[in-house]
Amino acid sequence: MDIIQKLEWRYAVKKFDPVKKLTATQLDRITTATRLSASSYGLQPYKMLVVENPAIRERLKAASWNQSQITDASHLVVFARVRNLNESHVDDYTNNIAATRNINPEDLAGFAGMMKNTVSHLDAAGAAVWTSKQAYLALGTLLTAAAAEGIDACPMEGFDANQYDEILGLKDKGLATVVIAAIGFRAEDDVMQHAKKVRKPIAELVEVI
Repeated sequence: MDIIQKLEWRYAVKKFDPVKKLTATQLDRITTATRLSASSYGLQPYKMLVVENPAIRERLKAASWNQSQITDASHLVVFARVRNLNESHVDDYTNNIAATRNINPEDLAGFAGMMKNTVSHLDAAGAAVWTSKQAYLALGTLLTAAAAEGIDACPMEGFDANQYDEILGLKDKGLATVVIAAIGFRAEDDVMQHAKKVRKPIAELVEVI
């Protein structure tokens, strides 16, 4: 299938097969693809937590209105934003650029200054919105990568973020839950897989100016 066929094939799975699991290679390809997601400046002010532990997932299910995807999917991916975005994150990123591209960190002073100016002008609420947007970009990449690999997924916002933070100990890690995605393989009796995809017509959705 080409990419259009794969995106036609994908849907937000309502019922996963709890027996079918991703291989280590499949999981690695999904996380690697998501790592390559677009991000403003490339800063990636979030973290992906891949939850496998059954006991923890049972607790997360209770914090997700008992939706079966939380425990039945092969894996649960939690996207958590950085709580206190500051200049140290820019410094870490700048050092990573210098090391990866084998250049002098001083040559990145202008770029670092621009990023620090952006970060310093964000209040707590603005920073939360901006970092959350970056996490959603990564979620979109995960969904597309999963479809390309023939792996099912379900993006989810129906959960109590504060409970997730407590169960996963995220406050101590300086993180806050933004959005989650269950990944695995659809159950044969998930009736939604046979429903025709409904989207706006191109003519209504796209305007060329």
